Amino acid sequence: MSTRTLISPAVLARPRGKALHRIVLVAVLLLFTLVFLGPLYWLVSSGFKDAQEVIQTPPTLVPGTFEPGNYTRAWEVMDLATLLLNTLYYAFGALAFQLVLDVAAAYSLSKLRPLFGKAILGMMLATLMIPATVLVVPQYLTVLDVPVVERNLLNTPWAIWLPAVTNAFNIFLLKRFFDSIPKELLDAASMDGASPLRILWSIVLPISRPILGVVSIFAVVGVWKDFLWPMLTLPDPSKQTLNVGIYSLSNGVPVNVLIAALTIASLPTLLIFLVFQRNIMSGLTAGGLKG
Repeated sequence: MSTRTLISPAVLARPRGKALHRIVLVAVLLLFTLVFLGPLYWLVSSGFKDAQEVIQTPPTLVPGTFEPGNYTRAWEVMDLATLLLNTLYYAFGALAFQLVLDVAAAYSLSKLRPLFGKAILGMMLATLMIPATVLVVPQYLTVLDVPVVERNLLNTPWAIWLPAVTNAFNIFLLKRFFDSIPKELLDAASMDGASPLRILWSIVLPISRPILGVVSIFAVVGVWKDFLWPMLTLPDPSKQTLNVGIYSLSNGVPVNVLIAALTIASLPTLLIFLVFQRNIMSGLTAGGLKG
């Protein structure tokens, strides 16, 4: 059975068809490269310009003045080292809680099959249809005065960690992967006397490394790029995240130094994607095991 395409294989086999195909392909790739890398180039290059050149109209494509000291100044003036450590602390704390609780929830729904498991999963997925901004007020009131324990979690890491744990999308990704693990493999371990917890630790988790890597990246990047929630729950300047701290200290800072700080704040997530892009794609497309 042949695959239907816009251009027939016979046309592509001709020299003129091959040349036209390559020209169109290169043009499309260059267009998308400019669209995606253009803003990034503007961000990095503007950090090397002086304040007058940054606001110049029309903007310069290549910096007329080269001032690498803007990045050093941004690092010192905005205390980016402290903000960076704070963000890493919040991000990897959220990652730890997500790996423990989301994996347990997904494993229970996939393999232990509790009563009303499908209904619970359906309600969890329904929360993905609710805009995140709608939940800001009830979440804020909750961390302001946590029910039962009656604790105020503002200016504590728990205000970041606890809302991050309830990630329905990550639970769905994990459950979908766990569903693809052959039942016979787990039944064999169970017949050998392994408990459900032992099966999870010794069999399921080692097999699930690709999807665990994807969930880990999503967890870290989700906390790293968040702005509204940390701004509301971390008013203490010494405990703020990178994005909120840069915003709070932006008054009176030259625009070129501010852009340099934004460039530094963007680099970690960009490097994470460049290093782990293959793991992200393989984890998202992993749907079964090769036997």
